[in-house]
Amino acid sequence: MKLEATVDDLMDTLRADLERLAAIPSIAFPGFPAAPVQEAHDLLVELLRGAGVPSVERLDLPDTAPVIYGEIPPPAPDAPTVLLYGHYDVQPPGDESLWQSPPFEPTPIDEAGGGLRARGIADDKSNVIAHLGMLRAYGGRPPVGIKIVIEGQEEYGSAFDDYPPTDPERFACDAMVVADLGNLRPGTPTLTTALRGASEVVVEVRTLDEPRHSGEFGGAAPDALLVLLKALATLHDVHGDVAMEGLRREDWSGTSYTEDEFRSLAGVVDGVPLIGSGSLGERLWSGPAITVIGLDAPTVEHAASAVVPYARAKLNLRFHPRQDPKEARGKLVDHLRSLRPFGVPLTVTPGDTGPGYEAATGGPAYRAARAALKEAWGEEASFVATGGSIPLVNGLAKAAPGAEVLLFGAQDSMCNLHAPNERVLFSELRNTVVAMAAFVREYAADFNGSDGSDGAAESRA
Repeated sequence: MKLEATVDDLMDTLRADLERLAAIPSIAFPGFPAAPVQEAHDLLVELLRGAGVPSVERLDLPDTAPVIYGEIPPPAPDAPTVLLYGHYDVQPPGDESLWQSPPFEPTPIDEAGGGLRARGIADDKSNVIAHLGMLRAYGGRPPVGIKIVIEGQEEYGSAFDDYPPTDPERFACDAMVVADLGNLRPGTPTLTTALRGASEVVVEVRTLDEPRHSGEFGGAAPDALLVLLKALATLHDVHGDVAMEGLRREDWSGTSYTEDEFRSLAGVVDGVPLIGSGSLGERLWSGPAITVIGLDAPTVEHAASAVVPYARAKLNLRFHPRQDPKEARGKLVDHLRSLRPFGVPLTVTPGDTGPGYEAATGGPAYRAARAALKEAWGEEASFVATGGSIPLVNGLAKAAPGAEVLLFGAQDSMCNLHAPNERVLFSELRNTVVAMAAFVREYAADFNGSDGSDGAAESRA
């Protein structure tokens, strides 16, 4: 209880710091001002130094918001080093008319004991504040060495994704906590152990020089949109499962959503069934998914009675965490290139592809994390995966190939990240700080053979 009491004493200050940070519109997308991004960077440097981080540097990479890098030396030669990761940039707010309050005015909510609503408050500013809370719980002298990395352009992507392997000494560690995720649901402590890979492919069809009258030419002139639709229809079977061969799919043995939870989270219209077969975990995390994310074709409002001469679609492929990204993308490209709908060839252009990630879960850091999450939430941790991708995870893993990678944080699947009315619950933030503080204590004890007694309050004294 000593650790929990220490964190409870810190919560008012942590909440105030979170409100300050979330009020800054730190959007690192083209077309948005750079000054707020720099403002968020400067505030975090100030907060880190105030939390006892003696060495805080700025990493500048081409066309990339500044990366914050800080270090606290290990307290003893045999103490492990833990790298803490987060990001201070946020998604654009989108249509502000859909927000219940201005997106950059942190606003209290009544849900589940209270929280705050603002853009980026869950993804990822609450997790950055949780790192600070852990450091404050130990008065800036945690029982492990600390390397802290907070980037400023995660949402848009930047050169930093590929930087860590080029500077491995800087990122060398025994374990890392990637706090850019959270719990399956509020109150359910969750470790994310795998990330699906992602690829994009564009497929297009040109059949005529220009549109031709559908009454005079329809029925013989090849309709590009019909050709494209027939090709896209081959990607899934009658159940909605991906029909292509060569894409890895396995049973999912971890925890998952209930169907009612998933329908609510996805906003599935009443009466509309989910697609695919097998468990939700298999469909979402350990199997492939192909989504048509864009379509170039005449709009209904401006449709003419003409045979369509050109059509194009952009496809997003998600694949098993352990499947090679070029292999997975190649399976989709080869399938499309092999088709001749109505005898018409397709033009297929491969886009970006990125690997998934699957963590090893049998080491001392995972033992410490499971104990820490149970201490914070009062129940055993669940294991999930995510269909989303965090490109930097692979870069960090390459820079520190022997380090255990832990993914957990203050978000939860119902927090509306990237959507209107994003929110974080105070209970999840508080428990995440407790879990992070308990994790470094347990992890240090595993390394040096101590009894793991609670030293947070003493360190703050």
